[in-house]
Amino acid sequence: MKPNQKIKRNYNKPFFSNRKRGLSGAPLFLTGLLVGVMAMGAMLLLTTQYDQMQYVALDALGIAPTPTLYASQHAQLGVELYQSGDVQTALDEFELAVLQRPEDINYLYEYGKLLIELDRYEEAAPIGDRAIEVAPNDVRGYALKARALMWSDPGTAIPTAVSGLEIDPNYAPLHAALSVAYTNIGRYAEGLQRGIAAVDLDPLDAFTHRAYSIPLIYTGRNSQAIEQLEEAVNINPNLTAPYFELAAQYRAIDFPEMAVGVYRRVLTIDADNAKAYLRLCETYASVGEFIVASGFCETALEIDPQYGSAWRMLGQLQYNRRNYESAIDSFNNCINFGSDEIECYYIRGLAHYFLGQCDDAWVVLQDSLNYTSQEQIVEAINIGLGNVTVRCPGYENQALPTAIPPTPIPPTPIGGI
Repeated sequence: MKPNQKIKRNYNKPFFSNRKRGLSGAPLFLTGLLVGVMAMGAMLLLTTQYDQMQYVALDALGIAPTPTLYASQHAQLGVELYQSGDVQTALDEFELAVLQRPEDINYLYEYGKLLIELDRYEEAAPIGDRAIEVAPNDVRGYALKARALMWSDPGTAIPTAVSGLEIDPNYAPLHAALSVAYTNIGRYAEGLQRGIAAVDLDPLDAFTHRAYSIPLIYTGRNSQAIEQLEEAVNINPNLTAPYFELAAQYRAIDFPEMAVGVYRRVLTIDADNAKAYLRLCETYASVGEFIVASGFCETALEIDPQYGSAWRMLGQLQYNRRNYESAIDSFNNCINFGSDEIECYYIRGLAHYFLGQCDDAWVVLQDSLNYTSQEQIVEAINIGLGNVTVRCPGYENQALPTAIPPTPIPPTPIGGI
């Protein structure tokens, strides 16, 4: 540049150029195209990674949602929860696994078994059908269906289990289900044989021991049944169902103190187990400790105010103490909360009679005949009806189901299953 030569500036143009490095001389349409591609890429990245970016932002604030688990993770959680004794939550986890993988026989089988563990047999049977449909050559579907039906429909459970044995003759749960099903149709010898086979094939399966205990109980071999149930408890000491079966056998052989110990063991596993408190109530009542028994029934109802069977037992205790008004209220609660136990009907009718409520006594006692065929209970109902015809004006000519002369009403049966 020559001395004293000045830079000439065109003030009609901006001082800094708008041109970018690398684009110098490029056609204007190429520049626009590249900018558009870059914008689209940024938008695509934002769209595809939005969930992840949102999760990172929420996680930084400490309010990120729990990541969705895979079916296998739900199943693993379910197994751990089951082993710890939390069967309901284990079922919830396997339900999520089945929702993700509805055609997976592994998840269907475990889900169905948990339904059965919670006595939801009617829901388990269709799961067995689905398992057979998705895996007809897998023995587990047949075992699940047979187990779901072994109590309610042994006539269907038996051929279902036999079909499964054609696939695998050594599958222990099939023999276990047959043990219960054969016992329920009176074929005790076959029930015993299947039970022995089940235990021999899989001595570490609690279900095989529990199933074998059924024909032992029906054939009067309570001590052997207790041995099998103790084995079931030892295999998984955190599951409460076998404890109830074990305690029932101790009561059957007149060892109520052993039954009480078993129920207390249940409460160390599940402190809010209303059924354990009800069974304690029934056990103490069976030995005449009515005041202590009442406390346990009341605790069961504090835990579950809609526990129909607990209302039934409390009503029996109130009736036994001649507290007929309270007994009627308890029996009404029993029925209102879904129980069809016969005591909630016929003892309520007797309570009405003792209160001089002849119309209610007659109606309730007549109605209670629809809920039982047990000879001893039918006789008690007829005695109550007979007394109404003798002592209540207006009922002198009422016909009775059977001709039984009026006699004192027998003591109320107190006890439990």
